[in-house]
Amino acid sequence: MSVSSAFAKPTERKGGCLMQDLSAPRFAIYYTPPQDHPLTVAASKWLGRDAFARENVVVGAGVGEPGITSDPRRYGFHATLKAPFRLKEGTSVEALERALRGFAATISVCPIGHLRIDLIGGFFALVPVHPLPTLRGFASRVVETFDRFRAPMDADDLKRRMSHQLDDVETTNLVTSGYPYVRDRFRFHMTLTDRVPEEQRAGMRDRLDAVFQPYLSEDYHIDTLSLFVQEHRSADFVVRSQFALKTGSALKLAV
Repeated sequence: MSVSSAFAKPTERKGGCLMQDLSAPRFAIYYTPPQDHPLTVAASKWLGRDAFARENVVVGAGVGEPGITSDPRRYGFHATLKAPFRLKEGTSVEALERALRGFAATISVCPIGHLRIDLIGGFFALVPVHPLPTLRGFASRVVETFDRFRAPMDADDLKRRMSHQLDDVETTNLVTSGYPYVRDRFRFHMTLTDRVPEEQRAGMRDRLDAVFQPYLSEDYHIDTLSLFVQEHRSADFVVRSQFALKTGSALKLAV
């Protein structure tokens, strides 16, 4: 079986509803620094998993604390640009990867600036000290460029997302783009924890400060784009490939 046929699973309609093969992979376009960057290394140790490793390698402090890092560990250290999606019928992972490499070769590096630890909806994340409008525009361009590869959301995914408290704009974004937090609702963040109970937040912030403060004063940029893959519903997301902006050079390729 070719890689293309393994990754492009068709959708079906049952009872008038769109149904997808939940064993089909999901893909996402994320920003994450290179594997050997000190922030990536620190985050991998904190989460307990290196998203660049195909095997589920246990690497550090997050291990044994599923109530703290289970969600971000599953997705790997990243900032979302194009949220996870299944491939539309008639497309392939090779075509998606070629398009991402070509896109990376033509787009300029986007500034992020210094980072800080912040609480967003009950979970901790790294966010820019000074949010820049260019970040939102960059993310919107990624969403719009690669939406042609995204299969429509199936009924179960749509229902699950709609169970969250979304306003009208976020609901429209979900239906049209497969994710509520795009365009003017986009906020750059790199998640570090699950939702933390209020009484535990001060202690958790102290722990995060001890781990991440040495890395936050760097002048960060989105200078790479990474294609993450989740090979089946219960799998962790891993980096399939990573490309440098302006050159399209492959920093990592699928093996």
